[in-house]
Amino acid sequence: MKRPYYIMTSGRLRRKDNTVYFEPVKEEKNEDGTIKKITIDPAIDEDTLAGFTEESQKETETGRVLRKPIPVEDIEAFYCFGEINFNTRFFSFISQQKIPLHIFNYYGYYAGSFLPRDYLPSGTTIVEQVKAYLDTHRRLVIAREIIDAASFNILKNLQYYTNPSHLSITNNHKNNDDRKKSVNDGFNENLLSAIKDIEQLRESIKNTSTTQELMGLEGNIRERYYKCWGEIVGQEYSIEKRIKHPPDNAINTMISFCNSLVYATVLGEIYHTHLNPTISYLHGPGERRYSLALDISEIFKPIIADKMIFKLLNNKQIQEKHFRKELHFCYLEENGRKIILQEYDERLKTTIKHRNLGRNVSYRHLMRLEEYKLVNHIVGGEEYKAFRAWW
Repeated sequence: MKRPYYIMTSGRLRRKDNTVYFEPVKEEKNEDGTIKKITIDPAIDEDTLAGFTEESQKETETGRVLRKPIPVEDIEAFYCFGEINFNTRFFSFISQQKIPLHIFNYYGYYAGSFLPRDYLPSGTTIVEQVKAYLDTHRRLVIAREIIDAASFNILKNLQYYTNPSHLSITNNHKNNDDRKKSVNDGFNENLLSAIKDIEQLRESIKNTSTTQELMGLEGNIRERYYKCWGEIVGQEYSIEKRIKHPPDNAINTMISFCNSLVYATVLGEIYHTHLNPTISYLHGPGERRYSLALDISEIFKPIIADKMIFKLLNNKQIQEKHFRKELHFCYLEENGRKIILQEYDERLKTTIKHRNLGRNVSYRHLMRLEEYKLVNHIVGGEEYKAFRAWW
């Protein structure tokens, strides 16, 4: 089965015959952890690639780590977080193999994607996708359904944590006495209040007349949702305000990082359908962005990114030591990213019994199924019912 590769180490990605090779390089870092110098062994060339074996992945006597082969049939996508060098032969090869590549900058924030040439072109789908966007009513129907499903999944998260057994109480949480009292009463009044408020806001979704109005409503729902996160993960991680560009504290940093992973994965799944990722319905199509991935990400962020954050913080897998703070922003250091990526990869592979299909499907495949449903709606006229968690 194909799988994503998350590359945290600086180095080169290159092609040799029908195999991709990763060649690590030596990094020299400053005292603050930033990269001072990257040294690539000049002896690495096309000829030396030919003699590589599995056993030679270990360090040599000189301490240099040798290249690692990655079977092309094993690659779902690349997620690059280190200082990576590429050449045109490599990009040409992964394009032929239909392998997307996503790049994240030094601070771990999403920078962009390389999508191979469209291998599933469908003029009919593109025409119908554009028609659905240009038709104000059809666009609004799709946008409403996306927000209704996303807010439903938000409510599912809050309802889960109203169960006192699901809340983690540790001595590290601030304002723990109030939190313990709320849990000992058998329910969390603050979460119940948030649920009630969000349910009332959701009632207005069907009455919205523009996507701008719908986006404003979605913002109000998320603002109320984020305000009660302190009840779930502890008040030291409470959200006073959602700040994105750049995030200013640990919790905003985690949200931005995890959301960008969901976005990149959704974009990769769109690539394997007839849909054009630049034509969207909730978020306005714009220059230099794949706005359809933003649309579909809204549905999955609560059940993938948010639940992952809750678990990592409550289990103390991610702590303050995993963050670096500078003057106006905060970012994850390398070990923190590795922990999150490992959890993210496991979550994407997790399977659930699909109600309609009657078989187990992974979270990643749920994203693909969502895009298929959208295609069936805009082309075949089937009613679009966005994904809603039932567990």
